Amino acid sequence: MTQKVALVTGSSRGVGRAIALRLADLGYDIVINYARSKQSALEVAAEVEAKGRKALVVRANVGDIEKIKVLFQTIQEEFGRLDVFINNAASGVLRPAMELEESHWDWTMNINSKALLFCAQEAAKLMEQTNGGSIVSISSLGSIRVLENYTTVGVSKAALEALTRYLAVELSPKNIVVNAVSGGAIDTDALKHFPNREQLLNDAKANTPAGRMVEIEDMVDTVEFLISEKASMIRGQTIIVDGGRSLLV
Repeated sequence: MTQKVALVTGSSRGVGRAIALRLADLGYDIVINYARSKQSALEVAAEVEAKGRKALVVRANVGDIEKIKVLFQTIQEEFGRLDVFINNAASGVLRPAMELEESHWDWTMNINSKALLFCAQEAAKLMEQTNGGSIVSISSLGSIRVLENYTTVGVSKAALEALTRYLAVELSPKNIVVNAVSGGAIDTDALKHFPNREQLLNDAKANTPAGRMVEIEDMVDTVEFLISEKASMIRGQTIIVDGGRSLLV
């Protein structure tokens, strides 16, 4: 049987890196996508290859449709198939709503929302050649809760979750399962860009009913479940992984 292939966008670091390595452990060859961190992407590739799997590193800003087409054409040429697409790449301008400019809005929406639609279109073309696959996007609680300085990102993640529902319905006849995972505050490099980082971390430590913060592995475990046969009847859902924090005021 031809080796299965997974694409993880934004997989040079953080949650994306951890997902890529987990999928390699599960036996997938991995397409590592990055926009800026080439050295980190190459390090992830080396780790994937050390696990006995193939790694393909592709630089592409997924907020750019032409770059998306090149990314998936490269996957077609290298592997000729795609079984799992993890829509993880994210960016955003962290400012109050009244300080946002059009460029801030466009940048954030392009990478966090538009990318899912146009990557999913290309992924579906590859997946239907091998009787289906799985798409999982990474969201955040800012999609349903108002967080400080989070307007552009929160709105873009809300759009991502809505798009997840539409894609799940439209792609189900192709045997493509589409879902999302929304995480609570996780102490990653991405959180270092938040001006209220310490406040978020302290809140998560003190007020999470589960008694601890969410960790990267909690997100990875959920992604692993959603791409498995055991989750085949879960479609168009956003699974919240926050230890119960969002249940409280």
